[in-house]
Amino acid sequence: MGRVTERRKVIRIRDGAVSSRADTLVAEEPLEIRLNGKPLAITMRTPGDDFALAAGFLVSEGVLAEQAELQNIVYCAGATADGSNTYNVVDVRTAPGVALPDITLERNVYTTSSCGLCGKASLDAVRTTARRPIADTPPLRIEPGLLAGLPDRLRAAQRVFDRTGGLHAAALFDEHGELLDIREDVGRHNAVDKLVGRALRDGRLPLSRTILLVSGRASFELAQKAVMAGIPVLAAVSAPSSLAVDLAAETGLTLVGFLRGANMNVYAGEDRIALRAATTHN
Repeated sequence: MGRVTERRKVIRIRDGAVSSRADTLVAEEPLEIRLNGKPLAITMRTPGDDFALAAGFLVSEGVLAEQAELQNIVYCAGATADGSNTYNVVDVRTAPGVALPDITLERNVYTTSSCGLCGKASLDAVRTTARRPIADTPPLRIEPGLLAGLPDRLRAAQRVFDRTGGLHAAALFDEHGELLDIREDVGRHNAVDKLVGRALRDGRLPLSRTILLVSGRASFELAQKAVMAGIPVLAAVSAPSSLAVDLAAETGLTLVGFLRGANMNVYAGEDRIALRAATTHN
């Protein structure tokens, strides 16, 4: 099924001294996602949690919204010309009656580690309509101090990052700051899909009283994935994009960026953050 890490020879230069050693690198392999036998997308990912990745991807695409809509996921035997199984092709079978997307629409079905699904025909095509609105009743009230402690907890749980330094992570916390799940991948969008896909398969969608924390920036795509999963709060240790802020404002998502220590910026959905005082600067 492939390994999460691989070893490669590297030449090290330290203060002018040259040496040779083996280095641990994060593995990156393609995964083809098929929907009821038809090719849908290819993503570059870190092997592992492939079924969750495929399920989460289909949640973000609006195909799946609950466990009952998923029939099963299998690796495709005979994925190569010689009939061997590479464990790099999965087929997702939906339950009878689930509406399927038109996979002949103009779209680039190749995704990369960095940007996720890119090259769709238009912004409107990317703005997938959520099957359910974000619903947290009663509304969440998150203390800034709780948010401030989450990045350290995320970092402490990144097992593969400690060996490679080359992985993104996504973690799911409950409203009290308890860690529910964490996934790592060479692509930040894949890490989120693995979290969401596992929740779907466990029957836990929508994730209505949770906080999603990502180790890098908050892109439009990550905001969309949070909305599609019903997650009310998305926090990132780096900057959000302008489209991510726009989508958060439109959908009621709370979006926090530059979450570093006690400092953070709240770009949308500030009603969920327990602000004791507000100072306006022009």
